[in-house]
Amino acid sequence: MAIFESYEVILFDLDGTIYRGNKLIPNADKTVNFILEKGKTVLFVSNKTTGTVNDYYNLLKNFEIHVNVEQFINATVVIENFLLEYHRHQKFFAIGEKVFVDELVKKGMNYSSDPSEIDIVIITLDRTFNYEKLEIAAKALESGARFYAANIDNTCPVEGGEITDAGAVISALEKRTGKILEKHFGKPSKFLYKEILKRVNGHRRILQVGDRVETDIAMGNKFGFDTALVSTGVKHFNENRKSHIPTYTINSVFDLIK
Repeated sequence: MAIFESYEVILFDLDGTIYRGNKLIPNADKTVNFILEKGKTVLFVSNKTTGTVNDYYNLLKNFEIHVNVEQFINATVVIENFLLEYHRHQKFFAIGEKVFVDELVKKGMNYSSDPSEIDIVIITLDRTFNYEKLEIAAKALESGARFYAANIDNTCPVEGGEITDAGAVISALEKRTGKILEKHFGKPSKFLYKEILKRVNGHRRILQVGDRVETDIAMGNKFGFDTALVSTGVKHFNENRKSHIPTYTINSVFDLIK
């Protein structure tokens, strides 16, 4: 029996699992389409905030994967829901890319780069990161701003390797200010888990598929569902294996349907 057949819900990571950079991982399209044809609930769950859920939906549609936009959750969606509930009238600053900031502003949040005005500092993947942004965030934290992260990944897989992600910036700010990150909203947080539960129609036989031990595998271990670790993403995917043990270790998502 193929691995996927034992589960009602399959949660797929995106970067490093379905694609890498802008290139489809071989047979990922066939895998997802086959699982959908078999009537399984499929969700795509990503910590990446450099695109909107519509961007990721369109990317997979271009790969001829038969999905709809309601099947996508990223860390932006999760943190914006939290901010709108608990910090709606406060000002935020983000070490994050324009698309991330714009999404929060579009939802009604107020942005500021003045440390004296900033109530919340948010860290996420930012390929435009610079020293100025670091110092704005540091000064705001020293003035009492809340310290949140959309995700805590140390690196992000891209074509040809990996790039520095939010984790390294979080560490730099913690050392710079003495402040400790308060909350994060990507895998493996309880906030993302609650968002998943809203969309799985009560199904509990869940398989999380991803390339990163400390997020994808940790998520399953933390909330009690099975996991499959693929080797198509981050280079150092064996890190933390002693503390976060996958149910399955496979070469790629294609192994789910073999």
